Amino acid sequence: MTTNNKALLAAAAIAAAFCAVPAFADDAAVYSNSLRLGSESVFYHTKADDITGPYVPPGVNIKAENLETLYAAYVRRLSSAFDLELAGGYPPQAKVDGKGPATVGSVPYNRQNVSSARWISPTLFLEYKFLPESSNLRPYIGVGVNYTTFYDRDTTALGNAAFGGPTKLSLNASVGPAGTAGLAYHVSGHWNLYASYSIARVNTNLVADTAGVIRTTHIQFGPQVLVIAGGYSF
Repeated sequence: MTTNNKALLAAAAIAAAFCAVPAFADDAAVYSNSLRLGSESVFYHTKADDITGPYVPPGVNIKAENLETLYAAYVRRLSSAFDLELAGGYPPQAKVDGKGPATVGSVPYNRQNVSSARWISPTLFLEYKFLPESSNLRPYIGVGVNYTTFYDRDTTALGNAAFGGPTKLSLNASVGPAGTAGLAYHVSGHWNLYASYSIARVNTNLVADTAGVIRTTHIQFGPQVLVIAGGYSF
């Protein structure tokens, strides 16, 4: 089953649960803090300049693969209508594939895994919640800022062959706007369920150093993130 299908099935299950419950919460307790944990499906919409530098043929480009990882967040209630969410998760290994010519020299390139990196990407959202606080089901929207930094940047054996030898990668950190929309469902007592879809602007400059031979490109990852999570309020 593909990542997209699994994410859609999970979202459908949450939606079915929402539709099967009463319209109002079963208790009136209000909690100021919440911890959330769940699944995060990341769909990249990569746009990158063609890689430039010595011995690089025209049209050599890259594309990030979609992935799934662990989502975790802390949420602070500001008022009956506003929350502050600090979202993060387990740093995943993002794989990058070649895009463009079928081969670079004699090395297979297009759709081949050429590199990977891990990223830490906390996002801070200010969220507005619709409907009264007594409602079980509350839609919300939010805006915020994302910070992304990269580490464990590696090229594969195929990537090294395409670049002409062992290659070191450098990716600068990114700061950009983010937005989210979601549904929160109060199960009972301290427990809640959440489904959300978020976007962020994550841009970076890639520098590839092969024994002093430098190649560069500018990358816009364009991540869109589907989250299905549970939460505990206190």
